[in-house]
Amino acid sequence: MKQYDYLIVGAGLFGAVFARQARRAGKKCLVIDRRGHIAGNVYTEQVEGINVHRYGAHIFHTNSKEVWDYAGQFADFNRYTNSPIANYKGEIYNMPFNMNTFNRMWGVVTPAEAKAKIEQQRAAAGITEPKNLEEQAISLVGTDIYEKLVKGYTAKQWGRPCTELPAFIIRRLPVRFTYDNNYFNALYQGIPNGGYTAMVERMLEGVEVRLGVDYLKEKPALDALADRVVYTGAIDAYFGYKLGALAYRSVRFETEVLDTDNYQGNAVVNYTDAETPYTRIIEHKHFEFGAQPKTVISREYSAEWKVGDEPYYPVNDEANGALYARYKALADEEKGVRFGGRLGEYRYYDMDKVIESALAAIREELR
Repeated sequence: MKQYDYLIVGAGLFGAVFARQARRAGKKCLVIDRRGHIAGNVYTEQVEGINVHRYGAHIFHTNSKEVWDYAGQFADFNRYTNSPIANYKGEIYNMPFNMNTFNRMWGVVTPAEAKAKIEQQRAAAGITEPKNLEEQAISLVGTDIYEKLVKGYTAKQWGRPCTELPAFIIRRLPVRFTYDNNYFNALYQGIPNGGYTAMVERMLEGVEVRLGVDYLKEKPALDALADRVVYTGAIDAYFGYKLGALAYRSVRFETEVLDTDNYQGNAVVNYTDAETPYTRIIEHKHFEFGAQPKTVISREYSAEWKVGDEPYYPVNDEANGALYARYKALADEEKGVRFGGRLGEYRYYDMDKVIESALAAIREELR
């Protein structure tokens, strides 16, 4: 008899939801994480009374009542609505691209005028079937908006020109012909009062958690503790990169406490020109309508990932998709191990989809 039913590698959202549901079903779980804290990349820590998102902004949004109600068991959510703004060399534009953006850019007032302007610029560019991100962006929003608000920002974020990026990356960007600055077209949206760490702590109540434990360095001894392993780390790292490393983008954060109560007037400001080295500045207090006398900001710098760095975004192009498929075939043959989450499945996951995936995984395990 082993000590645990499940060894769960990673104390982020996927691992915490899986552990919570497994414990409810009477299973004994051990959750480990190589970091010194729980909550993975949604980890928040208090600085000057402000919940700082250490690994970048996370806004919870979903159209699923099941997921919203599930998360609501562990946190009360505020009414925060994500309405980022874009700063292009001092010019301010609303995001996502909507009638406020089009009015600021071209002076148009009606949706028909905006659509006509976009169509005029698309036709002038000679685009019929978009072959890359640049062509797709011009087709969606025209040349002017592409040049000011997409080109520089996207090249910084992905470390390569828009002409070298697949068209599908930009398709998930909302474009609206209404005066609506709400970035997420979701039924439910907000930030947990008290931060994400407190939410994950409640998920993990009654579950044994060990931090500062590197699974891959102690794999044989840790595997011996449990009947099953749920692995939420990078799938290529699990297999020692033996087929080659998958590509990721990493992010570096510069966080600063400022002796002012309001630095930029918004939680998220994207810097879309190519010359500004960071992609955006987050002012954390605005996520929770803070009135503290000081403020905390984080500048985000996108970087190419290398082994040893923290992987953030999978580079889901054709070559990496093919490599992941080969790793997935290996994972399917790995007895007693379930791979899950953003890194385990090499895919971009919003938080609601992580919860959805973890709930589906534990249902399947318990069948």
